[in-house]
Amino acid sequence: MKLFINGNHLDLEGAETVEDMLLELKLANKGAIVELNQEILDKSAHAQTRLSNGDKVEIVHFVGGG
Repeated sequence: MKLFINGNHLDLEGAETVEDMLLELKLANKGAIVELNQEILDKSAHAQTRLSNGDKVEIVHFVGGG
């Protein structure tokens, strides 16, 4: 699956859903906020929301620091 993620073209073979994509990117438990094709997704929809070739995804996650 070819996706456009945060401005970069990525080929994620196992990503059928948003949850799969986050797992593959190692962001599943990082509190990521996902925008799919200019629509912000609720976290509860990640497992059911299917991805399509060419989708545009923006991912924001918070990093703690001090």
